[in-house]
Amino acid sequence: MPATFIGVRHHSPACARLVGDTIAALRPAFVLVEGPADMNDRIGELLLGHELPIAVFSSYRDEERHAGSWAPFCEYSPEWVALHAARDAGADVRFIDLPAWHEALAGRENRYSDAEERYEEAIDRLCTSFAVDNVDALWDHLFEIEPAAGLEDRLAAYFDLLRGESEAGAGDRAREEYMARWVRAAQRYAGERPVVVVTGGFHRPALIRLAAQEDAGADWPEAPVLPAGAVGGSYLVPYSFRRLDAFDGYQSGMPSPEYYQRLWESGPDRAAEGLVAAVVERLRAKRQRASTADLIAARASAAGLATVRGHASPARTDILDGLAAALVQDALDEPLPWATRGRLRAGTHPVVVEMVAALSGERVGRLHPGTPLPPLVHDVTAAIEREGLAVAGTVAVTLTSADGLRRSRMLHQLRVLAIPGFVRRRGPATGIDPVLDEQWTVTDHEHRLPALIEAGAYGATLEQAAAAQIAERIAAAGGKVGVLAGALFDAALCGTGRLSDRVLQDLRLGIAAAQELGELGHLLGVLLALWRHDRLLGTAGSAALDAVIVAAHDRVLWLAEGARGAALPADPARIGAIVALRDTARHGGPGVDREAAAATMARVAAAAEAPPDLRGAAFGLGWALGEPDDPLRAVRGAGGPVALGDWLAGVFGVAREEVLHADGVLDLLDEIVSGLGPDDFLIALPALRQAFAYFPPRERETIAGHVLQRRGHRGSGRALLRRPAADPQVLARAAALEARVDSALARQGLLR
Repeated sequence: MPATFIGVRHHSPACARLVGDTIAALRPAFVLVEGPADMNDRIGELLLGHELPIAVFSSYRDEERHAGSWAPFCEYSPEWVALHAARDAGADVRFIDLPAWHEALAGRENRYSDAEERYEEAIDRLCTSFAVDNVDALWDHLFEIEPAAGLEDRLAAYFDLLRGESEAGAGDRAREEYMARWVRAAQRYAGERPVVVVTGGFHRPALIRLAAQEDAGADWPEAPVLPAGAVGGSYLVPYSFRRLDAFDGYQSGMPSPEYYQRLWESGPDRAAEGLVAAVVERLRAKRQRASTADLIAARASAAGLATVRGHASPARTDILDGLAAALVQDALDEPLPWATRGRLRAGTHPVVVEMVAALSGERVGRLHPGTPLPPLVHDVTAAIEREGLAVAGTVAVTLTSADGLRRSRMLHQLRVLAIPGFVRRRGPATGIDPVLDEQWTVTDHEHRLPALIEAGAYGATLEQAAAAQIAERIAAAGGKVGVLAGALFDAALCGTGRLSDRVLQDLRLGIAAAQELGELGHLLGVLLALWRHDRLLGTAGSAALDAVIVAAHDRVLWLAEGARGAALPADPARIGAIVALRDTARHGGPGVDREAAAATMARVAAAAEAPPDLRGAAFGLGWALGEPDDPLRAVRGAGGPVALGDWLAGVFGVAREEVLHADGVLDLLDEIVSGLGPDDFLIALPALRQAFAYFPPRERETIAGHVLQRRGHRGSGRALLRRPAADPQVLARAAALEARVDSALARQGLLR
């Protein structure tokens, strides 16, 4: 007997009713459903009695790729109705699609994402013909609000029209050929009994054609198995209406799940009435104006729009447009979101945001207690109990005790995996931070379980999963050395100081691709701090980190020598990179080439085309390392007022102590600054202030005292450091202006 093919739009109440009614009427031998075939021996898990929405989460990992995919179900999902209707009818139900990890579904985060983008041109023509804004309004107009009579034929005509305009890609062709093999096998084994096939409407025309092909030896296809070396699996997870909503970014295209839930439960008229009331109640709870008169006006407007648009009952857009007309009195900076598609845009009117939220709903699913869970969930649950973290509250952790360090690492592993409910409020920010305790806030978050199930894709234990997540961040960082620095410090906090060869290779590749001198210098500083001092976190003296330090050190030298821009202002990050070079030369391991660093910095210091702060920092590095040079001669050759302050910023940032203790340097600086004319001083002042900011307050007081002493005054320089009544730059500009006025008056003989 030929199979009955039902093409559906995922999460459509109208399609769900059609599926349920068809299966109940035909009582087929087999019901074939678009879903992951590797779940066929676990379909019973879906029938345990969960509170919807839930989803099948599938994960995949190998050395080259990590992917996660969701197949969500709510009460009005046609696939969910098919599973339960098949059970009630005594039918054998099978999932017939390729597993989520298969290459045919690569890049698709949601299996049940609709395919409107594949036939956009046809959709646009239909929207124009029916005078609606987009496919959501078109779908409601054609199917959700219309009478159920003739629905199957209308759906078939709709999807035949759309598919006739589109070419399937390689991934869709592979999936359809695989699903057709299931259909042919079911027809063979069913004999004279019916077979019902429930798939996305896009696939229906191709499946009808492919299933009709002769295949005398048709047998059940085998579910593909994971490639060698890959790990993965599928588990049920709680889901939420918020995640299901297209306005929140879900790819299904069916927005406003709370509206469709009510439509499924009670029909369009009661759904419209209930949601108008829900929007008004939500606005009142947010202290936004929504009177009884507004409620009446919104309902009347929705009913009027439904009549004008030819709807027997108000559709979703009729309700939303009616609410907007009654409640939004201001001009809109952004178009109404149901007139477009995708996430809400920044600047959307707050009343509109609350309207969309009300139609989205706050329903969160719950798994049946007997649902199998990945090993990570059990490992984390036991660890939380063991460490006394099952009760919400503030947790203080002492890092100097073995128990405290163990607890800290566990909490950081949870943080790295983005498990909600664990937030660090205080703790060390670098490997040499003197903070030796942490403070955490622990809460019993409603999304903890789904987050743990999804994190189970990284490993069976908390430590394994955190290490894999950090390794993935490092591999994906590319040349973003700021990401690399954060990932490395997280590795130390999580106690994963031992880095695999693959991670080390990814680190070296990231460093080799780095282009920003300042960011790479920050990474070098983090690496060196962890290597030198972090006995607390277990990374001190690590040979693995030493090798990465050498790679970062050499790349910083290369970038510094290639830097150009003689007119660039001082950049603290660029100066910080040379500070990291200095510290690496002083305290790094035996692999650091100190002679190469000194030689490179000497060339940079002499390069006229290099930024002034970089030239000064390069000179300061040689000075700090004891290279024989004349600092007085270098200061005299720093440049004019435009470059002087920037050059000094580099010197002070790298060789501050040498400046304070070298004979004659402060005297020479005083002479140079005092010798600047009013205009030159005004030019040099901002950069000079930035340069002297590298000295802490006590050292600035020492410099100020030296300046006073040179002028025959006694006492400390504290008086010179008091905050002036006005900004020094304003005072300098005022003095320069007065000088120009005096000069102009003198030229005209008006100055006495």
